[in-house]
Amino acid sequence: MKLVMERNISKLTANTVALVLAGGKGTRLHELTRWRAKPAVPFGGKFRIIDFPMSNCINSGIRRISVLTQYKSHSLQRHLQRGWSSLAGQFGEFVEVLPAQQRTGEGWYEGTADAIYQNLDIIRHYNPEYVLILAGDHIYKMDYGKMIAAHAASGADITVGCIPVDIAQARAFGVMSVDEQHRIVEFAEKPEHPKPMPDNPDKALASMGIYVFTADFLREQLVADARMDSSSHDFGKDIIPRAIHSANVFAFRFMNANTGSPQYWRDVGTIDAYWEANIDLANVEPELDMYDHNWPIWTYQEQLPPAKFVFDDDGRRGHAVDSLVSGGCLITGATVRHSVLFSNVRVHSYSEINDCVILPDVEIRRNCRLRRCIIDKGTMIPEGTVIGEDPHEDAKRFRISEGGIVLVTPEMLGQQLHAW
Repeated sequence: MKLVMERNISKLTANTVALVLAGGKGTRLHELTRWRAKPAVPFGGKFRIIDFPMSNCINSGIRRISVLTQYKSHSLQRHLQRGWSSLAGQFGEFVEVLPAQQRTGEGWYEGTADAIYQNLDIIRHYNPEYVLILAGDHIYKMDYGKMIAAHAASGADITVGCIPVDIAQARAFGVMSVDEQHRIVEFAEKPEHPKPMPDNPDKALASMGIYVFTADFLREQLVADARMDSSSHDFGKDIIPRAIHSANVFAFRFMNANTGSPQYWRDVGTIDAYWEANIDLANVEPELDMYDHNWPIWTYQEQLPPAKFVFDDDGRRGHAVDSLVSGGCLITGATVRHSVLFSNVRVHSYSEINDCVILPDVEIRRNCRLRRCIIDKGTMIPEGTVIGEDPHEDAKRFRISEGGIVLVTPEMLGQQLHAW
């Protein structure tokens, strides 16, 4: 009973429909999203990015979830079908996929608000009291019930989830100013010069891309926005800035209730941010606790044998230190340090892996040295390959991020996995 109370599972969450926006290209991840949508990018050894908002919904007691897809969504839809189709339909629970269907005209989804607008008839059928709108491409653990409860208690029309971010990073987010009652009085989407928080000039209050709407108000705003030719049909650029002048729009700070400090939340939208968030999981005390039994991260669980480490000779010892090693991995006479290995990775003898993120089904042949790399799914690293030691040589074949992380894909090595 205590756990239920802590999670704010109530009629509020039961009367809420969650809409997960999962159609983005994720262009700042470059080749990692060439063949998949950003929410489908693997994360944390065995998950996909979308598993985090989806798990938050389930753990918060929200069991009516629609995922809106568009860009290269096949692997995302397949993952949702395999891992998220077990809810009880006879009790009104569901996870459904809403691809762009030109339901209201000739165009595809033209913005975040337009994506919801094109599915208003479906949403109306569920008759929710509240609509929770989520980005499908962030890493965090959050009880949405608390935010919905705050929305209902304040009489808000819109509640925006927010968190302090460094001023230097704030240009990538919607930035807001609030009054003493947490009412939003200013909102700018991706401003060139973000406005700092009054009590902390090094931080700005940024939108997490999480919105709670009272359902009737959402419908009114979307219908009005669809009639505006000048609108970009986006929540951050259009809906929120207009609403703060005529409606009750409040901010909900995502913070630790005991310490008042911001909770863990990451936008893994760049190569560096993606690598850092994954590698942090290999630390002794990572910022994100994935071993929390009270808030599990759910996913599609592929049936694989345990990871295996073989050979124990000097100079040829199969071992991993300060690393995450997933099922199906074989480390045969190789050394892995401070790295994340996803499923079915094989590292052959005499190879050394340091500070790397190795996605599923990668094979690393003998006598390789890899450092500060991201190796994309299905890549075969040829024998004797050295990556991450000479930036000039790496730049001839691979992508190097601003922070010096080397991204390697099959195509960069002449391996055409996606050609028939």
